[in-house]
Amino acid sequence: MIGSDINRREFVRRAAVSLAGAASLGAVSLPAAETAAETASFFLLGDTHYCADEIETSAMKSSSVDVTGRLVDFLNRLPGTKLPAELGGGTLRKPHGVIHAGDLIDNGDKGPGKYPMAETELGAFIADWGLNGGDGKLNWPVREVHGNHDSPRGDGPVIPELKARNQRRRGVKNISSNGLHYSWDWAGVHFVALGIVVGDAVNVKRTRRYAPLGSLPFLQDDLAENVGTSGRPVIIVHHVDVARYSVPVADEVALKHEWDYGDVRAFHELLKTYRVAATLYGHTHVRNIFRWDGTKNQHAATGIPSINTDNASHYNDSKQAFLHLEVDAKELRVHEFSTADAWQTGIWTPQMWRFELPG
Repeated sequence: MIGSDINRREFVRRAAVSLAGAASLGAVSLPAAETAAETASFFLLGDTHYCADEIETSAMKSSSVDVTGRLVDFLNRLPGTKLPAELGGGTLRKPHGVIHAGDLIDNGDKGPGKYPMAETELGAFIADWGLNGGDGKLNWPVREVHGNHDSPRGDGPVIPELKARNQRRRGVKNISSNGLHYSWDWAGVHFVALGIVVGDAVNVKRTRRYAPLGSLPFLQDDLAENVGTSGRPVIIVHHVDVARYSVPVADEVALKHEWDYGDVRAFHELLKTYRVAATLYGHTHVRNIFRWDGTKNQHAATGIPSINTDNASHYNDSKQAFLHLEVDAKELRVHEFSTADAWQTGIWTPQMWRFELPG
């Protein structure tokens, strides 16, 4: 991890100037060379929490419309603009796409009585984000997983829609038998999208609080088939944060946890056999970047890069952020773009993170 020694006030001034130039841009069309074949470039965000009006459930809450709309505008405008010199300089690459780490909407977890709100929220999300790039307001392809606010147990309107989207999603390498989990390749990196948590380990007999819906068996089969012994970099996407659920607890506690520790252990054991560049997730509404060694320790010197992104457009919060990541043959690089005023303005955070890929 590399931090910046620049005075924060000076950094903000420089970054704001760069942003002012970006604000005048429309949709950016970049030459194909900007997305070099050897470098995967993508945005990571989560927890957009699209929220409908509680009284007029067929309409969206105005604060949600405003913040999500401005977020999409930034995602469209930033590629092709200059990065601050303190973050390596150069031009921000055209992304292969945007990864959404779940909690697309706000009311998918509140039961059938709230399904009319959830359906409105899902429709607004689809209108903004599209699917394959340019079929919504977002210029880039989107790869999303579901979170606990979308569907903690696999019911409600979000899961069927995600399964239908997977059938139309371009560039997909593999789809699970239940239609929900999927994988794809960007620039030689293999990505696997696994939903709310990774689980259903065969040796865990407890009922899980959140349904894994077969995500761990799919991951095991997908990596064996599509990565094998090739040494290709792998990136895993899920919603819930992982480290705090890495230690055994009594059964009565495990039943209340969002991620069963038995599933977490099986997940980590599987990943140890592959060249994992990172696991990506959201849920906490706090950015947290560290190496995960299979324990709760968030200061480990070795382990899998664990990339926890902040909330991106919560309707009830002015502070938001998303990440931009690049992966090449040697390393993973992470930058954060943030706002303190619900995306009326935004700046690059004066810090970058670099992780050498395992040999």
